[in-house]
Amino acid sequence: MVLGKVKSLTISFDCLNDSNVPVYSSGDTVSGRVNLEVTGEIRVKSLKIHARGHAKVRWTESRNAGSNTAYTQNYTEEVEYFNHKDILIGHERDDDNSEEGFNTIHSGRHEYAFSFELPQTPLATSFEGRHGSVRYWVKAELHRPWLLPVKLKKEFTVFEHIDINTPSLLSPQAGTKEKTLCCWFCTSGPISLSAKIERKGYTPGESIQIFAEIENCSSRVVVPKAAIYQTQAFYAKGKMKEVKQLVANLRGESLSSGKTETWNGKLLKIPPVSPSILDCSIIRVEYSLMVYVDIPGAMDLFLNLPLVIGTIPLHPFGSRTSSVSSQCSMNMNWLGLSLPERPEEHAVRIACIFFLQHHPAMQKW
Repeated sequence: MVLGKVKSLTISFDCLNDSNVPVYSSGDTVSGRVNLEVTGEIRVKSLKIHARGHAKVRWTESRNAGSNTAYTQNYTEEVEYFNHKDILIGHERDDDNSEEGFNTIHSGRHEYAFSFELPQTPLATSFEGRHGSVRYWVKAELHRPWLLPVKLKKEFTVFEHIDINTPSLLSPQAGTKEKTLCCWFCTSGPISLSAKIERKGYTPGESIQIFAEIENCSSRVVVPKAAIYQTQAFYAKGKMKEVKQLVANLRGESLSSGKTETWNGKLLKIPPVSPSILDCSIIRVEYSLMVYVDIPGAMDLFLNLPLVIGTIPLHPFGSRTSSVSSQCSMNMNWLGLSLPERPEEHAVRIACIFFLQHHPAMQKW
């Protein structure tokens, strides 16, 4: 008897969206098929699936232990969100010498359905960062007697939704600061900065309206600016590793001595970025809007206003300033927004698909 061969082993998910992208949230049922194509007959011990979701961080630091002695300290931590195993064909027994219980699969294509439920408890949003990640995947393993197993892993995306229509995220953010410049025994007048935004919560594609007043009573020429920053924080063994990166920025007009500049809703657009991650014990992703005054030859004067990037956008009745343009941020053109390439950008595009899947009325925009 001539044994057949495995031509292909693939995994497909039952996706509910037109883009055929597997995106889920806590409590959802993940279903799909393991597709097996063989040429000739093969004998199979088992076809198993293993589904898992976990957050993991890892980084290294160099330490000095004395004269001419150095070592590397590894920091790792992991949080598991779920771990599901199932057998689609066969049994668990590992005795290759037993001829009993083998399943014969005939030549052709075969499909084996699987399904499992994600936990109802909050899950961290899928994320790829500098020193850690949150990943969800399904792995299929085909075991045959006297042969190495055939394995395949396929990832799917999970989004833990953040609704920016909650009262805490609809509250205005504001601040005021002042700085007096000194040069030896001479003191110039103060530089003052006041800034306000309408709310704390936004979604990618929206523009933040910045209201600010900058007064320059110093002797120097200064420049008001604003920037959105993302901060990734990773935790392991009681230590924390932080990565901060610029997301978007703008520049105002130069202000000479005695001049004042007012921003009446100056717009700063949020590009595709991953949602905030606030409920994971080892990875946090946070955002802030920095409104600041660039002062040559001195420390900048700055205000940090916290932001939360959510997945469910502002309802039309949520703010008197909500407009058609802010609603348009949620249509498919959002997928075309670009940033310098970063790991989480793919997940953001999936978030948009997921939003439209659950809010079809928004597609009319």
